[in-house]
Amino acid sequence: MAPLAQAVTVSLQDLKSGTVSFDTLEEAFGPDSLGILIVKDVPPEFASLRHHLLSYSSYLGNLPKSQLDELENEKAKYLTGWSLGKETLKNGQVDTLKGSFYANCAFYVDPSLSCAAPTPESNPDNFPEYLSSNIWPGEAHLPGFRPTLEQLCRLIIDVAVLVARACDRFAETKIPGYPPSYLEQVVSTSTTTKARLLHYFPEDPATAAPAPTKASEIANGTDSQDEDDWCATHLDHGCLTGLTSAMFVDEAAPASAPFVQAPPFEHDAAPSSVTDDSPVPPLLAPLPELATSPDPAAGLYIKSRAGHTVQVKIPRDCVAFQTGEALERITGGKFKAVPHFVRGARAAVSGGAGSRIARNTLAVFTQPNLGDEVDMEQHITFGEFARGIVAKNTVS
Repeated sequence: MAPLAQAVTVSLQDLKSGTVSFDTLEEAFGPDSLGILIVKDVPPEFASLRHHLLSYSSYLGNLPKSQLDELENEKAKYLTGWSLGKETLKNGQVDTLKGSFYANCAFYVDPSLSCAAPTPESNPDNFPEYLSSNIWPGEAHLPGFRPTLEQLCRLIIDVAVLVARACDRFAETKIPGYPPSYLEQVVSTSTTTKARLLHYFPEDPATAAPAPTKASEIANGTDSQDEDDWCATHLDHGCLTGLTSAMFVDEAAPASAPFVQAPPFEHDAAPSSVTDDSPVPPLLAPLPELATSPDPAAGLYIKSRAGHTVQVKIPRDCVAFQTGEALERITGGKFKAVPHFVRGARAAVSGGAGSRIARNTLAVFTQPNLGDEVDMEQHITFGEFARGIVAKNTVS
């Protein structure tokens, strides 16, 4: 297992008062950094929203395939709605280890918007990845899912705006000709910001690689499993990626299994026959969260600037922000995008026989509007930049 690194931490009040020092920002995002900043003392409603939404991730991932198929959008390259087995990882490998639910966060700017507005260069036909409306699960299947996701995303973007403001203060001093408040404007007005609710499926013990038999095999990273087995090493292509801590759930535990496999709110009748008068609760009950990951090697890993791999843990009551490629371009390399990956919870070290450990988390990718410039020297817009990224990462 890679060594555990301590990420730079600031308080929400520090961001609000503008007292985060330039040294702190360089330590968090600069050329020699890990590219991650943790924000503590976030609004009190964050804890409940996080617990509820990450529980919905297990509910969603266990819906019948027929219902999940209705949430797919092939034309949008599965970047709205449900996606499973539609993305490529290292060596062209198709990703079937996790399911994702993507939602456009244009509602942050205008509650009536379901996606970004068309531009002269981009429209739903030539860029459906960003210009396709959201697809939401029906209230009969996941009551309360949409408002919970929207509320948590709004909270995270609110904090991202403050992080962007701090970055602007730094850039306006350190980068000649940097437009005042540019990043804050980008983050606060973007209709292309996307949320990705992730459900890392429990590993199947029958097909899983054996767990290391010696502690030294974990410590030295010499076990046979690939390090980045659940999410290959990659760079985010937005500005700031807001992250919750992961929630680990034993979906086979007596306290979880009845709800995950057969939620009590489901009706015996087919969904099409459910009427507006059908009784559905406003929210599903949150699932029991494990105190820690049963596999200490599972979680988020960052490739340091020196080429070392370190593990970073996000406290449950905090929000983390990672740097993306758009931020690196906007700041002319003063802040660097962070290569990172996720390692799975191995069945052989994840509890007793019959355990099914899922990992759920939320990433909110704050991204520029399609017409915003991310490279001010070459005048490259985010729309132009993003097209190539999407094409590279999607199964053809």
